Amino acid sequence: MGASRFFWPLLTRLARPWWRLTRGQTLGVRVVVRDEQDRVLLVRHTYAPGWHLPGGGVDGGETLEQAAVRELLEETGIRAEGRPALFGVYGNFRHFARDHVALFIVEDWVQANDPPRKSLEIAETGFFPAHALPAATVAAVRRRLAEISNDAPPDVLW
Repeated sequence: MGASRFFWPLLTRLARPWWRLTRGQTLGVRVVVRDEQDRVLLVRHTYAPGWHLPGGGVDGGETLEQAAVRELLEETGIRAEGRPALFGVYGNFRHFARDHVALFIVEDWVQANDPPRKSLEIAETGFFPAHALPAATVAAVRRRLAEISNDAPPDVLW
């Protein structure tokens, strides 16, 4: 995993200009999953700092819902048992002015891969209490969880 720690950030930095030239819009998904103890599932990537909600890009010919289910399974080994519920769509303009993120909530799920398969993209996964998230949890995740629990008004920006 050591080499991937350096490979993914470099690849992402090099690919970002290409994505901007070849894509009119980019679209991603993130997924909120809670366990029976009401803890939130987070992932830590090999290519970006901090803890994030599982998710990723929407592939061509794929719906937002299909992308959410696929990314959740690929990144965490968790399979959605029911349809994910769309919570909101956000502009994510920090790196690209045409990027949007759809946030889904998955209520019913099973651990399909036990243990989850190893990934070059995911360094670590874990369930955390919403009131005691890891210090490195990104601000967008904290804002989305506050919106979901009605502790903060909805925002339009990721």
